[in-house]
Amino acid sequence: MGALVATPAAESLAELEALRHGLAAATGYSEWEQVVADYGHDFYVAAPAQLVEQLRGDLTVLQHQLAAAPADRTLLRAAGSLSVIMTMALSAMGQNTMARRWWRTARTHADQSGCTDTRVWVRNWEVVNGTYERRPIREILDRADEATAIAGDRACVGHAGVLAGRAQALAVAGQTESALEAVEATAAMTDRMPAEAMRDTASMFGWPEVRLRHTESYVYTHLGHTQRALAAQDRALELYPADLGRERAQMLMHRASCLIQDGHIGDGLRYAADVLDALPQSDHNALLYQVATAVVTQVPEQELRRVEVVGLRQRLAELPSG
Repeated sequence: MGALVATPAAESLAELEALRHGLAAATGYSEWEQVVADYGHDFYVAAPAQLVEQLRGDLTVLQHQLAAAPADRTLLRAAGSLSVIMTMALSAMGQNTMARRWWRTARTHADQSGCTDTRVWVRNWEVVNGTYERRPIREILDRADEATAIAGDRACVGHAGVLAGRAQALAVAGQTESALEAVEATAAMTDRMPAEAMRDTASMFGWPEVRLRHTESYVYTHLGHTQRALAAQDRALELYPADLGRERAQMLMHRASCLIQDGHIGDGLRYAADVLDALPQSDHNALLYQVATAVVTQVPEQELRRVEVVGLRQRLAELPSG
């Protein structure tokens, strides 16, 4: 048997990261932009608990650097962006109260940076995640209006995300005409998106076509426009990268909901269960379970005693760990 290798404690990892950043700062070099970009990719493949632990170390280092240079815009942009990723990871763990506090931190640092793209991008994710966090619709729409005012006519990833999140909130609120108009606005903004953003299929900082199709699926499903939802899902399934399994699974829950809305109750419930079975347990999180729970709400009251309903509810009763 080989010798056991000790795993460094979180505090030791933070110290190592502080040392590395200190070495970079000594030569006038900062890699915070690259650190943020790396997390933008890691968000889709790493477990939320792992992200939170890693971010603790990096944000501790960043905190000390900001204390020494509170007006450094590069550091402020990094603080705003990393706070968003911390928030999203906490939300994926079902820690919505803690997430709400981090949204305030993210907005504050983004605004202090003075960077329009960062200010809009931070609010983009707050708006998009608002319905998953069960925040009041009016609050989500107010944040979307705030972000739109900051963005103006700017074509950027954050602006597209804000429009998408607005469409989702309006659909949840049952405001059909306004939700459909917001989807059209999202599509129009997607057409204006820089090519680099469209090519970025696996990062929080990209806006590929699949994000638009996922938005359409969400909105049309909530509005009961099942045929339009299924068409959007078909296109999204052609586009989804293999490593975005969690996001793909969330959209497939929309398909399960459509099946139930179209009267195929057993098929829809079994479809939802199959989606959960096909996804590695390590990729299960609170956001996915919330979308799966929404599938059950589509079942007519007289059908709630079905064994498939009982089984799915039991599976979703306890939040996944990690």
